[in-house]
Amino acid sequence: MSDKNLQALDVELNEKASMIKKGGAPKYHASNAKKGKLFARERLELLLDPGSITVEDGLWANNLADGLPADGVVTAVGKIHGRTVCVMANDSTVKAGSWGWRTVEKIIRIQETAMNMQVPMLYLVDSAGARITDQIEMFPGRRGAGRIFYNEVKMSGMVPQICLLFGPSAAGGAYIPAFCDVVFMVEGNASMYLGSPRMAEMVIFEKVTLEEMGGARMHCSVSGCGDLLAATEQEAIEACRRYLTYLPQNYREKTPLVHAQPPAPGRDIEEIVPVEENQAFDMYEVINRLIDRDSWFEIKKLFAPELITGLARIGGRAVGILANQSLAKGGVLFVDSADKAARFMNLCDAFNIPLLFLMDVPGFMIGSAVERQGIIRHGAKMISAMSEATVPKVSVVVRKAYGAGLYAMCGPAFEPDCCMALPSAMIAVMGPQAAVNAVYENKINALPPEERPAFVQQKREEYARDVDIYRLASELVVDHIVSGAELRDELIKRFALYESKTRVFTERKHPVYPV
Repeated sequence: MSDKNLQALDVELNEKASMIKKGGAPKYHASNAKKGKLFARERLELLLDPGSITVEDGLWANNLADGLPADGVVTAVGKIHGRTVCVMANDSTVKAGSWGWRTVEKIIRIQETAMNMQVPMLYLVDSAGARITDQIEMFPGRRGAGRIFYNEVKMSGMVPQICLLFGPSAAGGAYIPAFCDVVFMVEGNASMYLGSPRMAEMVIFEKVTLEEMGGARMHCSVSGCGDLLAATEQEAIEACRRYLTYLPQNYREKTPLVHAQPPAPGRDIEEIVPVEENQAFDMYEVINRLIDRDSWFEIKKLFAPELITGLARIGGRAVGILANQSLAKGGVLFVDSADKAARFMNLCDAFNIPLLFLMDVPGFMIGSAVERQGIIRHGAKMISAMSEATVPKVSVVVRKAYGAGLYAMCGPAFEPDCCMALPSAMIAVMGPQAAVNAVYENKINALPPEERPAFVQQKREEYARDVDIYRLASELVVDHIVSGAELRDELIKRFALYESKTRVFTERKHPVYPV
């Protein structure tokens, strides 16, 4: 073959590759742009390190068909902060990002690559779901769409799995985000649902909007399926890049230490935390006094805000924090907050991230409504996840820890590596007010009205002395009492010392989960 013919082949190859990389027709690009949506390959350019090595497989998938460049999905291996990651990205300019059998095969193969390389797997989802015309080829078989979800379950806890949801994730496709560790959703465009509003109207006669059915804000605040609500795609992508800095490459590794930063300026912890048990305060202020400046990354901020969950650094070390927030529902634990806690602890434990519990908890919610929702089994789920976690665990009673709330927030019986308390903290079955009313109700009612306040006050003071934190420390209930000013240094020291902790919780196949 002549050099001229070889040159012509090269030109043809480059032209065809260039056309494929353009995605779908210009009108679909224009339509997406009006919605604030980026092209799939533009998303990858923002996500992956500029100028880093990136390889793509399956570029030529279905290239003989008309209008199906790369069969609507980009699968690649690249770098984020110099670390290797695997990525799949739906191209919504090609048949609305729908799946054919080659689409599915490409996704399965990139998952297998992530498992073989033991690196994070990222899903950039923007898909209308399966192509009905391809259902026999892509739906039921051994290498069909179900294999994607099977692989996600297999990879769960092995390598980080992150979903960036830029558009729809419909029907069975909704399980891609569902099986990921975290889901970052773009407000206004992202959605996930098993049945569309049109289907709901046809089948169950319900009229509902797409946002009400499965919009980003709904899932981040009501269902709990979303972990972060982003205003733009750029924000979601930047959040993903930042999130990965708290995670190791896989379950065998630990997140490396980074240079420690001092905490943000603010009030002293003693000024922030009121002594009065029923006076609300902002636990975020306490968190900011303990963590390295600008290191806070919150998970599920809009969902069950009575419990704060987030990643941060303390002395340069990645730590997962669970903290009761008295400004939201008094910090009482509900069904949703128990689920939120269990999920977050599982995530941290899977990837060797130590846990810090900041307690100001009145206990679990009571009443017929929550009992009918199954608060007992949801609370059991939280306690199970906390008990099973074998990473370093430090619990701090910031103000109060009452009833089963003490248990759920890693109280002394659940083998924290250390249980500390501030000097004004209190641990009890219930608070003084409730306890005195429960024990002395008949006696109080029998007293003349003018004598009741003095009697109640006396009994509350007696009760407070009985559960005094110094007495509890004397009885070795808590391991250490520490001032607010010294708490951060104490945490830095302890997490550094506990880093070598190795432990198998118990020998078994798996528990019977309380779900």
